[in-house]
Amino acid sequence: MFKTRRPRRNRKSAAIRAMVEETTLSVNDFIYPLFLIEGSDKKEEVISMPGIYRYSLDLLLKEIKKCVDLGIRGFCVFPSLGEEKKDKFATEGSNKNSLYIQALGKIKAQFPNIALMTDIAMDPYSSDGHDGLVENGEILNDETLAILGKMALAQAEAGADILGPSDMMDGRIGYIRNVLDKAGYTQVSIMSYTAKYASAFYGPFRDALDSAPKFGDKKTYQMNPANTSEALIEADLDIEEGADMIMVKPALAYLDIIKLLKDNYNVPVTAYNVSGEYAMVKAAAEKGWIDGERIMMESLLSMKRAGADIIITYFAKEAAKILNK
Repeated sequence: MFKTRRPRRNRKSAAIRAMVEETTLSVNDFIYPLFLIEGSDKKEEVISMPGIYRYSLDLLLKEIKKCVDLGIRGFCVFPSLGEEKKDKFATEGSNKNSLYIQALGKIKAQFPNIALMTDIAMDPYSSDGHDGLVENGEILNDETLAILGKMALAQAEAGADILGPSDMMDGRIGYIRNVLDKAGYTQVSIMSYTAKYASAFYGPFRDALDSAPKFGDKKTYQMNPANTSEALIEADLDIEEGADMIMVKPALAYLDIIKLLKDNYNVPVTAYNVSGEYAMVKAAAEKGWIDGERIMMESLLSMKRAGADIIITYFAKEAAKILNK
């Protein structure tokens, strides 16, 4: 039977395919995560994340310059600290003379036009390795908020543009927003880790920061991977409390959650393309089992198609080179 509708007519050439393309990926969509270590002239590859490095500040600044030249304008910096800098109360996280806080100021001074994002949680600074204060094996919610508030204020004072509370404590967005506003930092944005799932995809990241919990797991505060509607509860609360942007983490196994939040809220939605997702692509490509570049671009496009306005990804630098061709 003759078909009057032939969808293939809109696929017959590269020019026509480009004209009717529904989703477009841009370098402007990316935030590039970077790992900071102490010292100078130090660059250490994260073994479980080929191509990703921990940098001392001098080399980190050079890396940011290379990325800015590629058109990347968003960066999220994570500190990797030795155990001697960690304690029960994560005091290094709000120490204005710490490696991290000092680095934020120097990055922003050298690159005033980038969007500099931070991480707010206790785990990089905690001797317990958890995102909240631990007492008798329990993660204390309300007692943790004061610690997070101090971190947020120190980061804002250092020049951060976007604060990223990744801890998943109840009420932390409202608490942090109140701390910032009272101190006059009304223009500092909050990107909430709204739907952060208790995922197995975080393993390489914890290697990078040596921040795995010293006991138990994070299931009492991170979300159950089986749950969908719970993401709506978290988003309702975060936006009500003052979040400017909301996030889904991880991304690839949670594209349905990205779409759910995008369909229900009029704030920017971020997808965090996490370390395990990156490592899987790199490992399979190294084996010759997949075309790594094509899988990378297809994966990033899928996040955008699902509704992500912003993508935090370790692929940012590689993808920018391809998009700039």
